[in-house]
Amino acid sequence: MFRRIEYAAAATLLVAVVVLIGAASVARVRGTPIIWSVEVAQLLFAWLAMLAADLALQDGRHFGLALVPDMLPEAARRWLMLLNGLVLAGLLGFLLVYAWRNMVLMHPRLEGATQMHGSWVHASMVLGLGLMLRTMLVQIAAGFRGAPAPAPREEDVT
Repeated sequence: MFRRIEYAAAATLLVAVVVLIGAASVARVRGTPIIWSVEVAQLLFAWLAMLAADLALQDGRHFGLALVPDMLPEAARRWLMLLNGLVLAGLLGFLLVYAWRNMVLMHPRLEGATQMHGSWVHASMVLGLGLMLRTMLVQIAAGFRGAPAPAPREEDVT
């Protein structure tokens, strides 16, 4: 259910960015630019990027190198992937703490023409890192139960 909500939110944000940029382009050509369009597009794109990163991590399509794991036998590969997951979960937890602190620090800062709080943009990092940490913990738990880690799809392998 959460995955569908994330996909729907990401698709909605993508459509909103495209529509906003299109409307701003048309308005600029007509001589009446929308002065807040760049700030809002940046805000929407930051949220979209963080949702897309979590969705890619869930599908095993996030950037990674498989040279060493591909040379190992299945049991050793599984333990290496679990160790890698634990390291990544620790890193995501560390980053989440500092993303939260940064979001709080940026709240008083007002952004350009919209005068929205800077914390709105920085909150995307908090949400994204939290979602990726959740995804990584689920994958680690699945790995301890013996389930295989998500592999890249056939169409993604070149």
